[in-house]
Amino acid sequence: MPQALVVLSGGQDSTTCLYWALNRWGAESVATVTFDYGQRHRVELDCARQVAELAGVPNHVLPIDTLRVLGGSALTDDRIGVQTVLNPVTHLPNTFVPGRNLIFLTYAAAYAYQRGIRDLVTGVAQTDYSGYPDCREDTIKLLQETLRLGMESEFTIYTPLMSKTKAETVLMARDLGALDAMAYTHTCYSGHQPPCGECPACQLRAKGFAEAGIEDPLVLRLRGAA
Repeated sequence: MPQALVVLSGGQDSTTCLYWALNRWGAESVATVTFDYGQRHRVELDCARQVAELAGVPNHVLPIDTLRVLGGSALTDDRIGVQTVLNPVTHLPNTFVPGRNLIFLTYAAAYAYQRGIRDLVTGVAQTDYSGYPDCREDTIKLLQETLRLGMESEFTIYTPLMSKTKAETVLMARDLGALDAMAYTHTCYSGHQPPCGECPACQLRAKGFAEAGIEDPLVLRLRGAA
């Protein structure tokens, strides 16, 4: 019976968190959940499946396409470019999907509740990030309390990357043995493979690997396949 549930997007950060969970609880005690929310970069769904397979843990995909119906974000609306443009009212980037992490963790908790799982793991971080308010430590702490009260269950939300830079996350992935799996992750908001190198996610990822002095395993794999 799994003890911990990792929210696995198929990206760099969630993959690092998966290997952190494997190190903490062991593969037999870890499961993953991935959300199909109508994201434009749908290749990440396949990446999540591949990463979970490499890690030897189950992966369950939950469809929640309401976020696409709501629109208004470059990640769910094909009419909006993924280059960073700040909303003139909120001053948040147009890649912000309102409520996404709150919804993800609420659904993850509901999924976990039915299976007797109380430990949730997510890759949110408030360092080297795009400024999304639902990635901040105070947001996650309050959400944890809300989930505990709302489901009368002692959930704990673990955020191993919360205070780490992207470079520190890369080094953490290396130390946890996650670099092989990192070759099958996806970060590009445009859904491109090889990565576009221009969107905010690609730039943050490239910056992290460069500062860590490690070549991105994804780039190495795709270069070898070319």
